[in-house]
Amino acid sequence: MTSRVNEILLRSLTPSVLAILVRRGADFAAAEDALQDALVEAIRVWPADLPQDPKGWLVTVAWRRFLDATRADAARRRREDLVDEEPPPGPAPTVDDTLQLYFLCAHPSLTPSSAVALTLRAVGGLTTRQIAQAYLVPEATMAQRISRAKRTVSGVRFDQPGDVATVLRVLYLVFNEGYSGDVDLAAEAIRLTRQLAAAIDHPEVAGLLALMLLHHARRAARTAPDGSLVPLAEQDRGRWDTESIAEGVDILQAALARDRLGEFQAQAAIAALHADAPTAEETDWVQIVEWYDELTRLTDSPVVRLNRAVAVGEADGPRAGLTALAALDTSLPRHAAVAAYLHERDGDLATAARLYAEAAQKAPNLAERDHLTRQAARLNTRRSR
Repeated sequence: MTSRVNEILLRSLTPSVLAILVRRGADFAAAEDALQDALVEAIRVWPADLPQDPKGWLVTVAWRRFLDATRADAARRRREDLVDEEPPPGPAPTVDDTLQLYFLCAHPSLTPSSAVALTLRAVGGLTTRQIAQAYLVPEATMAQRISRAKRTVSGVRFDQPGDVATVLRVLYLVFNEGYSGDVDLAAEAIRLTRQLAAAIDHPEVAGLLALMLLHHARRAARTAPDGSLVPLAEQDRGRWDTESIAEGVDILQAALARDRLGEFQAQAAIAALHADAPTAEETDWVQIVEWYDELTRLTDSPVVRLNRAVAVGEADGPRAGLTALAALDTSLPRHAAVAAYLHERDGDLATAARLYAEAAQKAPNLAERDHLTRQAARLNTRRSR
């Protein structure tokens, strides 16, 4: 068995094995340590002797490691009252506890960044080094973050229903991190969301998966060869991934048919309308505004209202968009960029150039800052002619 196949198999088994250990009575940190020992042993043994039941093998070896560590630590001897004797050998339980592990990693006591890191570590099976590279932080910093998160959830038991909405928010945070280092977090988020969709029948889980697929389908067209951002209206739609779009639309339609609309389904519907338009000029902006109205009703989010102002500007003209924008707080992220775009469409190039420059100063990353700076320079050049 090749090392690559081994790695894929081990990553797929990691969350369910960890969940079994926690359900049996191990606290999260101890269970994770025991599982890491078992994974190291599997990497050593499996190439020459792959067990018939890999999951059962990992559970047995990890549970032995946990019991050994528990018995060796005098300060934790009282924990032996909580653990049974080693279970008899045999196939691992068919019940999948992975869903509970998702809920544990998205526990409300964790900060969003800690929840994301713990999800990638425990459910995704990524190493601390890989997660640190993805977030562009030192490995020691990420190790401390994960360690604190594990301590926070160590006393949490699997006896309360989890909050699906919180899990979905964490997965969406992972997706929006995109790509850096040697880990593609957008692809990883899609993989984990597929896994969640297989474990739970919930229209919002399907809605999030559809949204991810539809957004990810445009990835290749989002940047120019020099790394600069390409706005949606200017993207080469021939570079969009049609298979991902088709899959996302199919998943979304099945979710919407259940008539339990949620915010991720509404966002996916907007993304689907963009994907359905052969050209930017053929985008059904009227229907997009209607979906933003639904999304506003569901979330009452200022960011949603900001995006709705753009859609209104496309559907009913820039003056209508500026009227919708006037009701929003100017300190909102991207407010200046949206105002600049609408003013440019309305013909007020001086105001648009000033607002693009202002937006560039507030941009959250270098690529967006460069894009907005170029927009300001472009308008200033036009005005000087």
